[in-house]
Amino acid sequence: MTIEAIVKPPSNNDISGTHNRHRPREFNITMELKKIYRPRQDRGQNDSPPDQNIVTRPKVGLALGSGVARGWAHIGVLKRLEAADFQPDYVCGTSIGALIGGMYLAGKLDALEEWARDLGKSGLFRLLDIRLSGGGLISGNKLFTLLEDTLGNTRIEDLPVPFAAVTTELGTGHEIWIREGSLAEAITASYALPGLFSPQKIHDRWLIDGALTNPVPVSVCRALGARLVIAVNLNADVFGMTNIGDPESAFMAEEAGNGTAPYTRAPLNLMKRRFFDKSGTEPSIFGVMMSSLNIVQDRLSRSRLAGDPPDITIAPRLARFGLLEFNRAAEMIAEGEDAADRSMDFLKQAMDVLA
Repeated sequence: MTIEAIVKPPSNNDISGTHNRHRPREFNITMELKKIYRPRQDRGQNDSPPDQNIVTRPKVGLALGSGVARGWAHIGVLKRLEAADFQPDYVCGTSIGALIGGMYLAGKLDALEEWARDLGKSGLFRLLDIRLSGGGLISGNKLFTLLEDTLGNTRIEDLPVPFAAVTTELGTGHEIWIREGSLAEAITASYALPGLFSPQKIHDRWLIDGALTNPVPVSVCRALGARLVIAVNLNADVFGMTNIGDPESAFMAEEAGNGTAPYTRAPLNLMKRRFFDKSGTEPSIFGVMMSSLNIVQDRLSRSRLAGDPPDITIAPRLARFGLLEFNRAAEMIAEGEDAADRSMDFLKQAMDVLA
C-alpha cells in the first residue's frame, strides 16, 4: 500500500539545522507501508504472548537550569539521585546546568565537586582573563583550557545518554541546542554571559548564554523523547534573586594574594576596580549587569515553566547565596541534596504512575 503525505520539518532548534523556522518548507514524501507483525496463525508452538506483568519505566529527562554560582546545587541533586539508583535517559542543561550536566555524563562530577569545594574566595577571579578588546570583558581562555584539560576530546555523541547544551544565537536570538561535537566547546557557549564572556563561534554561528532563551530546558527534554521531566530550578526563591554577593572583596583578596598593593595604578587593575567597585551607595557596573541578566532569566523561566511545566520540580533554597559566591560550594551542594530529598517521594510516585 502506498500513500502520499505532506511533511513539515521541525523548528530550527538543533545546531545542525539550516532552514528558517519562520518559513517552513513542505516536502512531498511517498512512503511504502509494510506489515511489521507476524500473522497469528504463523506463530510457532514455542511462541508465547508477551508477559502482561512486565513493567517498563518511562523515559526520564533531567533539565538543569541556569543560575551562575548557585549551579553548585546541581551537584548535590545529582548525588542524591544517583544514590537512589536513578538514571536519567536524557540530560539537558543551560549555562551552569550545561557545565554540571556535561561533567556528570563524562564521569567527572567527583573531580568537579572536589575543585568547587577547594575554590577560595579569590580563586575564580584568578581564572578570569580580563581584556580591553573583543566581545566580552573576559576572554574565557583560562576557563576553557581548564575544561579541556579535564574533559580531553570528549564528544557529546559519545556520552552514555543523549545530552543537549542550550545556547542562544547572537545574530537572531534563536534558541540553539548543541547535541554533537566537542563537549567543552558546547559548555563554554552555553555559559557565555553577554558582555562578560566572549561569544563562542560554532558552525559559523556566534553563540551566547542559553539563559536568555530557555533558563530551565524542560521543553528540550520533551523534544528529545522524555515522558517524565524533572526540572532543577535554581531561580525558585522569590526574594534575594538579585543578590550577587561581594565581588569587590574577592578582587581585594586576589590582589592581596598576589602581593599587589590594593590601590595599584596598573591599567588592568584600575579597570578591574572600576568594573567591580561600588561608588558610594551605587551598585557596581558588574553588579548592575549581573542583576539585570538575572531578572531577565527569572521572569523568562517563570513564563516558560508556566507554559510547559515539568512533572517534578526540584527547587533548592538559594536566595541567600550570591550569584558570584562560587566559594560557598559546600553549602550550596548541601542545599541541592536537601532539595532532592524533599522531592524523592514525588519522583517515585510519578515513576509508578507512568510505568
